[in-house]
Amino acid sequence: MPIIDLQRRMRQLGEIRLGHVVPTANGKTRPAKLDKFRFTSPSREILTAVAELYGGEVKPWTPANGGPAEFEVYSQANRLPVLIPPRDAVSQWYELYAGSKCQRRCDGVTEHKSDRPCLCDPENRDCAITTRVNVMLRDVPALGQWLLVSKGYHAAVTLPPAAELLAQAGGYVAGWLGVEEKTAIVKDKPARFMVPTLDVEITPAALMAGQITGGAPQAVASGPERVAITSGRPDYAALAAEAKTPAEVRALYEQAVERGEMDKALADMLTARAAVLGAAVKKPDEGQPAPGGSAAEPTPSAPVSAPDAEGVYEAELVDPAAAQDVWFQIIAAAGPRGMTTEQVETAFAQRHGGLHPSSASVGQLEAFLAALKAGDVQ
Repeated sequence: MPIIDLQRRMRQLGEIRLGHVVPTANGKTRPAKLDKFRFTSPSREILTAVAELYGGEVKPWTPANGGPAEFEVYSQANRLPVLIPPRDAVSQWYELYAGSKCQRRCDGVTEHKSDRPCLCDPENRDCAITTRVNVMLRDVPALGQWLLVSKGYHAAVTLPPAAELLAQAGGYVAGWLGVEEKTAIVKDKPARFMVPTLDVEITPAALMAGQITGGAPQAVASGPERVAITSGRPDYAALAAEAKTPAEVRALYEQAVERGEMDKALADMLTARAAVLGAAVKKPDEGQPAPGGSAAEPTPSAPVSAPDAEGVYEAELVDPAAAQDVWFQIIAAAGPRGMTTEQVETAFAQRHGGLHPSSASVGQLEAFLAALKAGDVQ
């Protein structure tokens, strides 16, 4: 049984920051915003794990206020998989600091450090809105919470309602800590702000009913979505192993092409994984020896139908698995040519009267693949 008058709290592992201090021309320093998360912590080991997941390099760091020496990592991530606590996920005060010492902490009515009425002019406050977000990083092997502090107006008005809703879950909730850029007019001039955001992986109805918390297996992200939050070349083999359907493998194909990381070895690996999950196996190329025998007879491609006077194609029964396999081959062939998935889809539509690849027949996809390999698709 816990001690009644002892306030318990989880260990703070470090801070997640959206800014840093940069030198100015006159030899002083000024704060500057970041569009990727920066981590600071007294533990080099924990930050090493953070850097392996989200990019960056662990370096020594000394706080500007002269606090104890720590370490920092400038990551490449602007969206992090987190566990959000049901209580105290978000807190906020009006605060006034002198160096590293907090002189005032006020809720807008009462200044709590002196237990007196608020000392600020509501129209021109000395204190700054200070919003604190506490989360656990889902994939970092350490037990404790990370703190993000925001002084911005947008975070102050959007994060507390999210925290109130999360409190209905009754446990830790799997979600995402992100950052978005906002603009506003300040003193008749446009200003840009980086605003922290909280998202969850369950519906509001389930959240209100307390049906799913962070402990549920389905609440933990897996598969291709992890690619978006990692830096450098993702471990496609590990991601493919997590995939449960050919569609997830296809998403990895498209991700690799868009990032310029597609090569033959990767294409072969993903094609093999898709085949294990039920996608059609690629047939031997024309004129190449078939497994266990001599050269196979060339198989003529299915004739490509032309649209009628109204632009309608003749109906054709399509084997979804076969069509998906050809699409995999198209994406793999497009990668070394520097084409993104969107560019491939546009090129296909241009050659087929506006038809999207998802609605195409196997014959149309095979004809496009042949044209792509021949260099006829730009």
